[in-house]
Amino acid sequence: MKLIKICFFGASLTFGACQNPHPEGEKLYKVHCANCHMDDGKGLEGLIPPLANSDYLQKKPQELACLIRHGYEGKMTINGQIYEGKMPANKALSVVEIANILNYISNTWGNKREFIPQKTIQSAIDSCQ
Repeated sequence: MKLIKICFFGASLTFGACQNPHPEGEKLYKVHCANCHMDDGKGLEGLIPPLANSDYLQKKPQELACLIRHGYEGKMTINGQIYEGKMPANKALSVVEIANILNYISNTWGNKREFIPQKTIQSAIDSCQ
């Protein structure tokens, strides 16, 4: 019997879970984020915060779109550790691309979140400083 998987919004319509329900987000992550946060999302201990099993991702989802679009400079506490540094802005990324990245990182490496719609990302970016 041939098994066909249809994946959308992190769900599978067949037996078993989809390997990667966010392939576009994964591609964008590898181009724009992995250089600092690493392919496995673990960051660089003490220098660059992890995205894997990140309490920050779970607690502050609205801020993530702003961080990606406008970057960040200053102190940030993630998983109980203080990080201080500078994250570059990604102003060339579209709202759709940011949504793809956020949905990928928010459901990878031990992170679990509901799907974040594009309109939520747009609203967050519109409210950034």
